[in-house]
Amino acid sequence: MRSKEYPAIGEFVCREQMENGLTIYVDRKMGYNKSTAFFATRYGGADRRFRLGGKWVDTPAGVAHFLEHKMFDMPEGDALTALSAAGASANAFTSSFITAYYFECTGRFEENLRTLLRFVSTPYFMQASVDKEQGIIGQEIRMTEDDPDYALYYGLLQSLYRENPVRDSVAGTVESIAEITPQTLYDCHKVFYNPSNMVLCVAGDQDIRRITDIAREILPVEGGERPVRDYGKDDGPTPVRKVNRREMEVSQPLFMAGAKADVSLTGAAAQRLQLTADLALKALMGPSSALYARLYRDGLINQTFLTEFESNSGASFALFGGESRDPDAVVQEVTAQAAAVERAGLDTELFERLKKAAIGEQLRGLDSFNDVCYTMAQGYFRGYDPFEACRIIESIGPDEAAAFLREHLAADRLALSVVSGTR
Repeated sequence: MRSKEYPAIGEFVCREQMENGLTIYVDRKMGYNKSTAFFATRYGGADRRFRLGGKWVDTPAGVAHFLEHKMFDMPEGDALTALSAAGASANAFTSSFITAYYFECTGRFEENLRTLLRFVSTPYFMQASVDKEQGIIGQEIRMTEDDPDYALYYGLLQSLYRENPVRDSVAGTVESIAEITPQTLYDCHKVFYNPSNMVLCVAGDQDIRRITDIAREILPVEGGERPVRDYGKDDGPTPVRKVNRREMEVSQPLFMAGAKADVSLTGAAAQRLQLTADLALKALMGPSSALYARLYRDGLINQTFLTEFESNSGASFALFGGESRDPDAVVQEVTAQAAAVERAGLDTELFERLKKAAIGEQLRGLDSFNDVCYTMAQGYFRGYDPFEACRIIESIGPDEAAAFLREHLAADRLALSVVSGTR
């Protein structure tokens, strides 16, 4: 067992590497009654092509999400019901990057942990239940396809990427999930739900030795083969399409613009890029910026305007958007302001305030056990220490943030997705 204390933020984290390859983290929250367990696999909606046993395997879109839904089925009944009966609040999610199963409870932690580990590691797929789930998820897919926000987001990703499967919905399509069979689910579970491709994160007043003993009782003794993923050919830094426009039932046009970022960075370098990008975007056009104030005053944006940086599954990108009567004008203003940064730099006083706010946000996140577990899992899969975020933010200067903006918000790097009302 290894442990590390972070005196500046008041955290103490233990780590254990099991013989089967599973890594366990415990953020020791002494004196708390509440505990959270988060069991995650590095398997998301974009992991559709992988190599196993020397051969490449292609799977339909939506398998990771479908598998998440079916993992709660157990020979003796529904795992979610068992967790609820033991006083746990449980859930799961699938992103492009990971699938995670988690619970929060104030008692019977070990009982709930055993249930979590058992159902996630025990595949049980019957043809009748797969057929039923295809109908349920198919209905969900049809509903999301009518959602303007969904169309806006994936319209942007489809403009940025030609091949990377991050451009496709995590849930897949009605046609793609119709191809899923019980054998598909068993095969993907064997590949991605092996302990060497997973992490168990716990936040609470829990003993990592006891957690490791329980994991040894339930999980396979041997780890499986680590899958090699293929996200397609690199399309380069510029978008494959500049503009994607769609008409839907909206009262005011929605827009989202974005640009690809470096995907070759790993570990602490990737973490630094994430934190730098967040600061840079807020400094340029966040609610405290002069650009935001001007766009708001001119009626070009409203309180729905946001900025974000995402990085997963061989894809990294910055984005900004919201409601606007003239999306093209907003993008022109943003690119002009980003170009001006090259001449004048960023407002240093604003930048320092944003850094303090970002550190405060990081510290507040430590009070959420779910957030702590998610960031530990994300950091493990991406090879960095999430508890170093405050220290890294302190070291980021305005020149580094300005360099990010100059590179990524040039006009030739941006793609634009617009959803406007029907005529």
